[in-house]
Amino acid sequence: MRCQSSLPFQERNKTAEAAKMANTEKRLRILIAGAGIAGLATAISLTRISEIANLDIQLYEQAAELREIGASIALSPNGLRTLEKLGIDEALGDELGFRGPSGIPQIYRHWKTNQVVSVDTFGNVPDRRHQTARFHRGHIHAALAKHVPKEWIHLNKKISRAESNDDGVALHFEDGSSAYGDILIGADGIRSQVRASFYPDYKLRFSGKVFMRSTFDASLVEGKIPDLPADAAHWWGTNDSFFSSRLGKGQYTVVGAYDDGRSAEELERSVTWDQVGNVQFLREKYKDWHPVIKALTELTPHARLYPNYAGESLQTWVPASRVTLVGDAAHTHGGAFAAGGSLALDDSRALGLAFKHVFAAGGSSFSPENIQQALKLYDQTRRPHTARLLSIVHGLMNRKAPTFATPEEEDEALRSRMRSRPDLLWLSEHDVEKAFQQVVAESEQRNLDTQGTTRATQPYQKAESVVASSALGSKL
Repeated sequence: MRCQSSLPFQERNKTAEAAKMANTEKRLRILIAGAGIAGLATAISLTRISEIANLDIQLYEQAAELREIGASIALSPNGLRTLEKLGIDEALGDELGFRGPSGIPQIYRHWKTNQVVSVDTFGNVPDRRHQTARFHRGHIHAALAKHVPKEWIHLNKKISRAESNDDGVALHFEDGSSAYGDILIGADGIRSQVRASFYPDYKLRFSGKVFMRSTFDASLVEGKIPDLPADAAHWWGTNDSFFSSRLGKGQYTVVGAYDDGRSAEELERSVTWDQVGNVQFLREKYKDWHPVIKALTELTPHARLYPNYAGESLQTWVPASRVTLVGDAAHTHGGAFAAGGSLALDDSRALGLAFKHVFAAGGSSFSPENIQQALKLYDQTRRPHTARLLSIVHGLMNRKAPTFATPEEEDEALRSRMRSRPDLLWLSEHDVEKAFQQVVAESEQRNLDTQGTTRATQPYQKAESVVASSALGSKL
C-alpha cells in the first residue's frame, strides 16, 4: 500500500478531496473540560486556526456562571500575538490592557530603598500591541467569551471522571449526567479532573509561597502615594516580594508573595484557592518595607489568597489516543514568571495548527489514526517547551536558603540575585508557529528516512526470497 505522499499529484488531490467530503459529512464532536481562558481559547482556535468546517465543540464548566476568578493577568508578546491570530483584536489595544509609559515590561526594585536594581527588556517586539500588557483576568475572559457561541457552553457541570477508548471519549458529571464525543481536551486547571482520570498518581507540590492578590479601582491609590511607580514594579526582599501595576479599564493590582511555613497538608486544610484573605495581615506583612509599599497595602481595600503549587512535567499530554490537555492542566507551573496565560493561549494555537495540518491542509479523514497524529504533533510542539520552564520552577523550589554572616552580606546577595535573573526571552517571545513547523519538518524527515530504509532493503529481501524459493525447490 502506497502512502499518500507517494501518490501522483492528481490521485493525491482526489484522495484529499474525498477526505474533505467525508469530514464534511461526519461531524467531529470535541469535548472541552473547562471554559476558562484555556478552554475558550482552544474552542476559538479549533474553529479559526484549524480552518476545519463542521466541528461540534462542547464546553463543560463547573461554575454556575461564566466568569473567570482571580485578579490580574499579564500577557507577554507570545500570548498577545496568539490573541491577534485568534481574532481577539479588542484585547490588543490600550483600553483593556495596560503597558507602562517607559516601554519596559517590568522593573525590579529593592524592598527597602525602592532603588531600581534590574529591568526586563524586549528582544524583537516591533509592534507595540504585542508588548507585555496587564489585564484584569475577567476582562480577558470576557473578551474570549464573546467569540464562543453561548450554546456551546454548559454550566454547572462538575466533572467526576473522564474515560476514553478506541471508539470515543466520555465525561461524567457529579449531577449524574454524561457527555460523549470523539476527542476530549482537558482545560480544567491545576486540579484537572481529566488529568486525574488518566494520571491518578500525579501530585501537586506546594512551593512554600502564598500569594495575596487584590484588584481595585486605580483611583484609590493614584495621586495619593508620592513616588508611586508608573510602570509595573516588582519589589524583591530576601524571601518575600511585592508587585504592583495599573491594569486596563482603570483598574489596579497588588500582589504580595510570602513564605508560609505550614506543611502542605496543613495548608490544604486551612486555605483554598481564591479564599478571602485578611487585608490587615497583608499590611502587617509589609509594614517595614519602603513607604510606597506600606502606603499601597494601607490603601488596598481587600485581598484574596492563592496558595502556590507546581507539578512535574508529564511524560505525554496524550494519555489516551483521543485525549489531550491544555493550560494549567497540562503544565502546572505555579504561575512562575507570569507565564500561565500566554502558555495557555499558545497551547490553543498549537492545537489548532495541528488540526489544520492533519485535517484541513492534509485532507485526512477523522480516523482514529489521524486524530492521534494531530494530538501527537501538538504534544511534540508544546510539551518540551513547558518542560524547560518546569525544570526552572522546580530548581527554584529546591533551592536552599543560604545563611549570611551580616545584613550587608545578605543584601548584596539579594541584589546579585536580582541582577542575575534568568533570561526568559525564549519564553516570553516564543514563536509557537515556528516551533510547530519545525516539529512537522522533523516528523516528515523521519517518515522519509523510514521510507528510504524500506526501499533500500526491498531488493535484498527480494533476493533472499528468490534464494529461499530456489533452495526450497531443490529440496522438493
